[in-house]
Amino acid sequence: MRIRSVLTALALVLGALFAPGFGVLSSAGDAYAATKITHATATSMFSSRGITWSSSGGCSNRNNPTCTSFDQLNQATAQGAQTLKSASGCALNITGGTETGHASGTYSHWNGYKLDFGKATCVTNYVKNTFTYIGVRGDGAPQWQSGAGNVYADEGNHWDVTFYNCGGC
Repeated sequence: MRIRSVLTALALVLGALFAPGFGVLSSAGDAYAATKITHATATSMFSSRGITWSSSGGCSNRNNPTCTSFDQLNQATAQGAQTLKSASGCALNITGGTETGHASGTYSHWNGYKLDFGKATCVTNYVKNTFTYIGVRGDGAPQWQSGAGNVYADEGNHWDVTFYNCGGC
């Protein structure tokens, strides 16, 4: 029994040391390697949960800002959308993915961390009544943070969501 206790303690310590954003070998500000998926994989994941998507240009070309693309989306981001759908019970329509034309940065649309969702009363009520208000972003958008740490910014006509993880998938 003593060996099991030692191994359990060692596993916990090593897990803490190497956990992305928490351990001493990484920092919360550093992005860690994410599993990237294709547009086809993402649309399959979304369809399987009844999540829809649309684009003003009716296309999915990552290099066209009027398209809605999921090429190079983080798998955890797609799973985060699935978690939001399951947890909220709301209809979700994605209006922005990894296509060019969004703000840059480490945790950006282009890098696969963000999705835009069309505004709907159900989603808005769920976010505002379930998550913690954390103040306004630099551009004035009010923000709410989920228990998992994902951030929902109200950009007026849509929700801009940063998925740092899958939200408890």
